[in-house]
Amino acid sequence: MCAETPDYKDTLNLPKTDFPMRAGLPKREPAWLARWEDIGVYDRLREKAKDSGTSRTPFTLHDGPPYANGHLHIGHALNKTIKDMIVRSHQMMGHDARYVPGWDCHGLPIEWKIEEQYRKKGKNKDDVPIVDFRQECRKFAEGWVDIQREEFKRLGITGNWADPYLTMNFHAERVIAEEFMKFLMNGTLYQGSKPVMWSPIEQTALAEAEVEYHDKESFTIWVKFKVADYGTGETDRAGEEESDAASQAVLEAAQAARETFLGAYVVIWTTTPWTIPSNKAVVFGADYDYGLYEVTGTPEDCWLKVGEKYLLADKLAAATFAKARLSDDQWTRVSDVTTAQLSAMKLTHPLAGTEGSNGEWDDYRDFRAAPFVTDEEGTGFVHCAPSHGMDEYELYRDLGMLDQVITYNVMDDGGFRADLPFFGGKHILSRKGGEGDANKAVIDKLVEVGGLMARGKIKHSYPHSWRSKAPVIYRNTPQWFAAIDRKVGDGQDQYGETIRERALKSITELVKFTPISGRNRLHSMMESRPDWVLSRQRAWGVPLTCFVKKGALPTDEGFLMRDPAVNARISEAFEAEGADAWYKEGAKERFLADDYDPAEWEQVFDILDVWFDSGSTHAFVLRDREDGTEDGIADVYMEGTDQHRGWFHSSLLEACGTLGRAPYRNVVTHGFTLDEKGNKMSKSLGNTVAPEDVVKQYGADILRLWVAQADYTADQRIGDTILKGTADSYRRLRNTLRFILGSLGDFTEAQRVAPADMPELEQWVLHRLAELDETVQQGYRAFDFQGVFQAVFNFATVELSSFYFDIRKDALYCDGETLRAHACRTVLDILFHRLTTWLAPVLVFTMEEVWLERFPGEDSSIHLQDFPETPAEWKNDALAEKWARVRRARRVVTAALEVQRVEKVIGASLEAAPVVHVEDAETLAALKSVNFDDICITSGLSLTADPAPQEAYRLPEIADISVVFEKAEGEKCQRCWKILPDVGTHAHAGVCGRCDSALD
Repeated sequence: MCAETPDYKDTLNLPKTDFPMRAGLPKREPAWLARWEDIGVYDRLREKAKDSGTSRTPFTLHDGPPYANGHLHIGHALNKTIKDMIVRSHQMMGHDARYVPGWDCHGLPIEWKIEEQYRKKGKNKDDVPIVDFRQECRKFAEGWVDIQREEFKRLGITGNWADPYLTMNFHAERVIAEEFMKFLMNGTLYQGSKPVMWSPIEQTALAEAEVEYHDKESFTIWVKFKVADYGTGETDRAGEEESDAASQAVLEAAQAARETFLGAYVVIWTTTPWTIPSNKAVVFGADYDYGLYEVTGTPEDCWLKVGEKYLLADKLAAATFAKARLSDDQWTRVSDVTTAQLSAMKLTHPLAGTEGSNGEWDDYRDFRAAPFVTDEEGTGFVHCAPSHGMDEYELYRDLGMLDQVITYNVMDDGGFRADLPFFGGKHILSRKGGEGDANKAVIDKLVEVGGLMARGKIKHSYPHSWRSKAPVIYRNTPQWFAAIDRKVGDGQDQYGETIRERALKSITELVKFTPISGRNRLHSMMESRPDWVLSRQRAWGVPLTCFVKKGALPTDEGFLMRDPAVNARISEAFEAEGADAWYKEGAKERFLADDYDPAEWEQVFDILDVWFDSGSTHAFVLRDREDGTEDGIADVYMEGTDQHRGWFHSSLLEACGTLGRAPYRNVVTHGFTLDEKGNKMSKSLGNTVAPEDVVKQYGADILRLWVAQADYTADQRIGDTILKGTADSYRRLRNTLRFILGSLGDFTEAQRVAPADMPELEQWVLHRLAELDETVQQGYRAFDFQGVFQAVFNFATVELSSFYFDIRKDALYCDGETLRAHACRTVLDILFHRLTTWLAPVLVFTMEEVWLERFPGEDSSIHLQDFPETPAEWKNDALAEKWARVRRARRVVTAALEVQRVEKVIGASLEAAPVVHVEDAETLAALKSVNFDDICITSGLSLTADPAPQEAYRLPEIADISVVFEKAEGEKCQRCWKILPDVGTHAHAGVCGRCDSALD
């Protein structure tokens, strides 16, 4: 610059804003939280919906209650953030979007914590009055509700935090009991004795949703059941008919078979040796090939003897003998064994006749074909203890033989009954959940009596309690069930007469699933699930509020009391006192009043499965609350994929039994959170990511942005590297918003330009906004936050920052009061309102900061705004097609100039005045109709249809456009930095004509 040339920097309209580039989110976010609470944003939105003249359709996301026990983990943060984005986006799309957070407060984990406290003090739970114990459980849950509420609020989650729902509130306990009593009254409740998943450590039945699968090393044994008798063929349970059962030929054949098979062994294989004392039968497959095999030689250290005969499935014989350490030349196949021959055999238990057994196992074992036998592993024969397996239980239930095969050998704590010979008092598990002494005792006794063919160990997937992490067992025990295939006598048969029918119809006809795979998963579960086990043998929860006739059997008429008056008294007491009323002295007499003799009735003290509690929330939240729904049905249930067998599942069962249909219209599912390498998070591995730590380091908005950037329908990975990438995306977006704020500092309504009067470039931006508005709103309605954010982010950082802003900086800074500058600021104002509102459901803190930077005020908040309406006339497909040609040509020019810049021929694009050769006439016309040199940010530019010289620059994918580099001629304008021939020829020294006019 010449010495006499003025410094024109102060004459430029450069961006001015106090909006910092460094966000400082961890320190600043709490102030916005406090501000929202002070001005009551959530309540004001509810008031907004009630204002006269407004019509906002209610939208309710019903919160699946987290458990009130322990600090939040990253899965909680993922879950609640997705919910928050659903609620906020629907509110800003014109709904009255309500969100009532809730907590699951009953159940075993809290009981355990109180029992643990008792043990430390040397107290015994059984010595404490049950109401006192329950009060301590309630107090414990209340404490964690308060802690978790603040942790959720710190993540920017909006909702009715002042009045959440708790399953332990008195009204909730009343409604849970009332929902149970509907099952009592509609005929679906019954007491039955069948195998259920039982936790010996927790001493209670478990629901499928309370079970998780982990690898476990188990004993595995091959057990010998001797063929001790053989029929004559007159009874053929396999279904093969004898044409003449009394014929001499048949009798002779039967006698020959008797001589062949007597003394042979049927071998079973099991991974649960502790079930052998409860064995009542052995079953085989009717469609498999079986053979009789003889041992011809034995190695040392082998339990088999030469000459012994074994019945095995042909496909599995070699592998079975190998387990007994026999080589292939030490056994031989003697003969075929038909299904009819198997059906005629009678087997004895390996402990039959053992001294000291007191005849416990002396009866013949039932032996028949069964459909669940496979020839994929084992021996082709399956040992049956119907008290400890559902397949066996259902087989003998259907045969009407349960009374012959059910045992009660295993007690609540997983120990054998004290009087069981040899094994009384032995436990399947230790008190800490490890291997007990029962399996070893059974194996040792089988070895002693010669009942084993082989033994070993196997590592396999095995069910564990998700709370205690200890293995569970199948155990026959009296429980209360809801029958899902029994007709529900409530008259609500629009979607089916049974719970299963209603559930399946709801899934296929009434509910939309995101992702769609959730539909198939839940449908298959409902198709095959057994009756619902409702009862638990614990203390902290809502009791099964029913009475049974003393001395009556569950199958007897009048076994269950079904009296609306009694039910009403229970409901009234629960509303006033909570479920503790059931346990207070004189409760039975109080509820039965003068209608029944208390001496004739027993009060049930089992508590309801906590999944019944949470499954009932639709009744006391959606139906009963003022901020619920008119029909008791939620617009959305949203939880993790494990809730297909949890809350989605139990809510569907419960509502189909009482409401007649599913309690939701949409089911949205997210995946699990994993570490950066895709491993499951575990404290022992040290790979957990705590939401609190992320918030302290990055801020809650970065955590929320991590959620929005990911496909939540799959499993999510998170870690420091991923979060750093998320923070980088945030900075790029923040820079775009900072530029908009700085450029609008002096914008006034007087400068606003109508869209029709704007230059084409501004009209193109409006067209893109119209397209994006459809994308954003469709995405939000489809719960596709990744799609929404990617669309907005790419638009903001690529189409705006790298294209529109790059081009228009010159006009904004240098033009002065021109139509072009005013049109640009008008567009920036439009962009501001759309970008801040579109992104507000995701970046709740940052968009509030951006909004308040421009619109400060005591009551101002971005979260009180709706998405602006976008005029249909902004959409201009013809203009968009033209500007697609312009942008395509610009790519070639900017690429050509970048080559020159890298080679240091120029330092900036304003030093260039390239010649652009365009073969396509329509493209050439489009380029000539705009200021293409401004679009390319050059000081000059020539357009020609002449053929390009060989040395011209080309992009392979854009063959019809070529660029010949030329330097700009003239002097550099000291104000706008363009190199132009007229610089220095105007009144103001060292400037071009445009800047000279602006200075005037």
